[in-house]
Amino acid sequence: MSDDLLSADIAEIKRSIPHRYPFLLIDKVRDIKVNESAVGIKNVTVNEPHFNGHFPQQPVMPGVLIVEAMAQTAAILVTKTLDLIDKGMMVYFMTIDATKFRQVVAPGDVLELHVKVLRGRGKVWKFSGEGIVDGKVVAEAEFSAMIAPPVDA
Repeated sequence: MSDDLLSADIAEIKRSIPHRYPFLLIDKVRDIKVNESAVGIKNVTVNEPHFNGHFPQQPVMPGVLIVEAMAQTAAILVTKTLDLIDKGMMVYFMTIDATKFRQVVAPGDVLELHVKVLRGRGKVWKFSGEGIVDGKVVAEAEFSAMIAPPVDA
């Protein structure tokens, strides 16, 4: 593999993971180093549905959605690493550990989701993630995921 950094725009993201509005939580992924790391970008906007009920007088992005956005970024890293774009594979959460929320994420913020591969062999991968706004760590987590075909409905 080359040392060139890769990226994924919204069209490629939608070809790589099944999430759609209102649960597609990343707008692009940049600085992808296959099998190593990636940075997801989430432009936080007030018109997102969770802000209607999650402290509407002072909207706050729910922490679980920040972790989900990290996981979606990690899924793009996996699909790029394993060339799974358009292959219909799913990346399912298995564990979430060592999670901390350090600062509120609010409308107008640009949330960067820095994910790194801790272990990536076969079907099970483990990651560390940080959510960063304006250069400050706002959230962190370790999580693992499994790659599998979709479950038949």
